Amino acid sequence: MAKARKSRRTDVEEKQPTVRTCGTMEVHERLLRTVPGYREARDAVESHAWRAAFTGVAGRTGCTRIPVVVHVVHRTAAQNIADAQIESQIDVLSADFRAANADIATVPAAFQPLIGDARVTFALATTDPDGNPTNGITRTQTTVVGFTQDDAVKSDATGGADAWPSDRFLNIWVCQLAGSLLGYAQFPGGAANTDGVVILHSAFGTTGTATAPFDLGRTTTHEVGHWLNLRHIWGDDGTGCLGSDFVDDTPNQGGANTGTPVFPSLSCSNGPNGDMFMNFMDYTDDVAMVMFTVGQVARMQATLDGVRSTIGTAVPCGPKPIKEGGKDWPKDPPKDLPKDPPKEFPKDLPKDWPKEFPKDPPKDLPKDPPKEFPKDLPKDWPKERPKDLPKEGPFDPPKGPFDPPKGPFDPPKGPFDPPKGPFDPPKGPFDPPKGFVEGGGGWPPFVVFPQAGGGGPGAVPFVLATSASASDPAAAAGAQYHLLASAYARLLSHYARLYSAGLLDASAMAAWQELAMSYQAFSSSGGPSGRL
Repeated sequence: MAKARKSRRTDVEEKQPTVRTCGTMEVHERLLRTVPGYREARDAVESHAWRAAFTGVAGRTGCTRIPVVVHVVHRTAAQNIADAQIESQIDVLSADFRAANADIATVPAAFQPLIGDARVTFALATTDPDGNPTNGITRTQTTVVGFTQDDAVKSDATGGADAWPSDRFLNIWVCQLAGSLLGYAQFPGGAANTDGVVILHSAFGTTGTATAPFDLGRTTTHEVGHWLNLRHIWGDDGTGCLGSDFVDDTPNQGGANTGTPVFPSLSCSNGPNGDMFMNFMDYTDDVAMVMFTVGQVARMQATLDGVRSTIGTAVPCGPKPIKEGGKDWPKDPPKDLPKDPPKEFPKDLPKDWPKEFPKDPPKDLPKDPPKEFPKDLPKDWPKERPKDLPKEGPFDPPKGPFDPPKGPFDPPKGPFDPPKGPFDPPKGPFDPPKGFVEGGGGWPPFVVFPQAGGGGPGAVPFVLATSASASDPAAAAGAQYHLLASAYARLLSHYARLYSAGLLDASAMAAWQELAMSYQAFSSSGGPSGRL
């Protein structure tokens, strides 16, 4: 029923915008400043979205059908759009949010793997808040020339129409907007009586007053994306390349794209593919925006699992609502389809598999390898290979009692080197390399030696050496002792690695055991300084 409402005039004239404008972020910032609790509610919504993105688990399976109420608020007959125009918009929403729009084929190949099916469909409500039958459309006459993003259109008292319960319905207000504004939405977390989206009547649906370049219903798709917690794809930082839409698979982008860009359109060093200007959350013309991404779908699903968990009905996804050329494909199959298969199938089709399939492999398969193999290949391993390994080589024990071997198992020149000055006490020659404590590998915290009787590593390790304090009066007297201890340690460390690799023969093992016992006796005596 049409009703006259209180006049709320503005100094605007009806005109069709030529560049997309969206008032969602202005509304968001106003609510942050003026509505107590809105900031905390938004924090909770974002925390849930981050948790959902981290776990990758969606609460809803299948698809969600969301009931929609469209509040037509009109001053002129043209603004009082027909039911057919409203229905065309609902069809566009259902196709776009299922990635079933025909123009999705225009997505560049580089971005096609990122296309996401939001698994959401929309239908005009069939029952009003009081349980009465409805077509999901309300009509309210107003004297307001053009509404702004101040939410006046959402209240009967200010010339608009009151919202239906937002926990059960998606409210869409269609009206004349001022200032070339195409539409705006309220992010989840705001007040219930203003929850929903507002759309300029000439940017709504695909028929009637819908006017190019916003005549394919994508303005409503864009704003419903905001209603499900999507941000503008460039992150609303102007052209600074520092904003974020909180979605990983949308490229960083330097500001909004408008019109119909040509791929690739580069910004923010995001080559070779550039901006995803064909995304529904950019500012391009209707004909150019055709997709959501997988990451955006995850964010929308998190909203449906969280703050909007009470809205919509879970339904099987079923076939996608295919749209072609602005018209629906038939929902039901033709009634004249034949019930039986055609009788004109060829009668001479074989009833059984061919009987001539060979049961055995061909008899003429070669039993021997090809004769053209080189005849001069050796039949056996060379008989002249040495039976024993060379007695001299990189695994020989050291020639001198304290000379470390020169082979591939030399310890690094770092932590085991003796101090450079005769009176400088060692700075920790046996300290493990940096990163050891953090699990980065390197030397073990101690070297395990075999017991005197052999047969594997000993059960009790002993510390090779410790450093003397620089303030110790006996440090100078013990300098030579520390040099000797360091040399012992280098040699024993070398032996330890050979032992661990199984490369010590009996004589080397005996030499190692002798050195180990000698070192233990030497270190227990405390050296010239009387202690280590």
